[in-house]
Amino acid sequence: MINAEALAVTALQPALPAAAPHPTPATASRAWPRAALGTAGVLLLALGATWLNALHGWRIAALWLVGAGLGFALHRAAFTFAGGFRALLVERRTRAMRAQLLLLGLGAVLFLPTFALAPGWGLQVGGIIAPAGVATVVGAFLFGIGMHWAGACVSGTLFCAGAGSPPAWLTIPFAVVGATLAAATGAYWSGLPALPTVSLQGLFGTMPALGLILGALATAWGVLVLLERRRTGAVEPLFAVREGLAPLAWGAAALALLNLATLLLAGRPWGIVAAFPLWGSRLIGDLGLDDPLFWAWWAEQGRGARLLAPLTADRFGVMAVAVVIGAGLSAALTGRMLLGRRLTLRAAAGAAFGGTLLGFGAILAGGCNISAYVSGIASGSLHGWAWIAAALAGYASALGLARRLG
Repeated sequence: MINAEALAVTALQPALPAAAPHPTPATASRAWPRAALGTAGVLLLALGATWLNALHGWRIAALWLVGAGLGFALHRAAFTFAGGFRALLVERRTRAMRAQLLLLGLGAVLFLPTFALAPGWGLQVGGIIAPAGVATVVGAFLFGIGMHWAGACVSGTLFCAGAGSPPAWLTIPFAVVGATLAAATGAYWSGLPALPTVSLQGLFGTMPALGLILGALATAWGVLVLLERRRTGAVEPLFAVREGLAPLAWGAAALALLNLATLLLAGRPWGIVAAFPLWGSRLIGDLGLDDPLFWAWWAEQGRGARLLAPLTADRFGVMAVAVVIGAGLSAALTGRMLLGRRLTLRAAAGAAFGGTLLGFGAILAGGCNISAYVSGIASGSLHGWAWIAAALAGYASALGLARRLG
């Protein structure tokens, strides 16, 4: 298992001393790849936006740039979810988890009024509202196990891949395999028992729903602060610059604002994992191994249209690729690329096993840490709360098993 938070912080150490106004030949030789990689990243993003605009219009091009911004923010702040789980469960350090709560609160403050006002603005937008059921709980539990063994969630994997992490690059294809397997077997689990879909905004109205969400997040915040203070005697601040990283509070604010931009541009909040079964299913269809159009999962909710459309028109996939490039741009500009790192056998095994569970669990649960947890709770859906409880339980069980195995 890889500690993604430790890997991220190590990877984000400054490559050059802070005080070097006149670079020596040695430092200049190290600065040149940084400038070259940064320039290449900017050009790639610009060319990608131009190409996508020519193919499918300005909205998909704008989402490409928003995705890059999300990747940049994730990397610059080392905003990890798996690392937050581990720090909470092992050391009772809660800074990363409190940053997640801040992200959820900002998201709800931005989303719920937007949903209420959008019709008057002529906008067609909607949140991620889904039922909580057996599939949600089991899938999130498996996802939590996958987070432990892969060392990262889906968004963490993408931003580590952008920084050049070999395990992350191995996790991605196995996550595609797991997600495709879940889609192929959808007929066996799609009918599992589930509660009715519950939207807090639909039940209580905008302001009462917002009050309930913020109240629940404030309660969780208080519990986390109490746990950390009892264990360590102090509480790590969210606004502090950590070893050259941007403050986690900055990362939460940037991610919330960019998620709002995604909502306004795409009509739906940010999601990642939906790209993975599409990539795998298209590959299976192109190889002539099967026809995914006849899979029950693709037949639901009009998903089949995505199989027939160009991959460049799929905003989930476009944004996922852009997240990698945006994180790579951040790593290049700060001289924090993980180039030259070796992939150990243990790390490869964790990436393969964990990645498969990440992909399978996310599709089974109806979303990953971004779509179900972050965007779900911010949208006022109760299934997001069920997701995070099950994912934490899955991560804790995997952590306990790993300890017993030594």
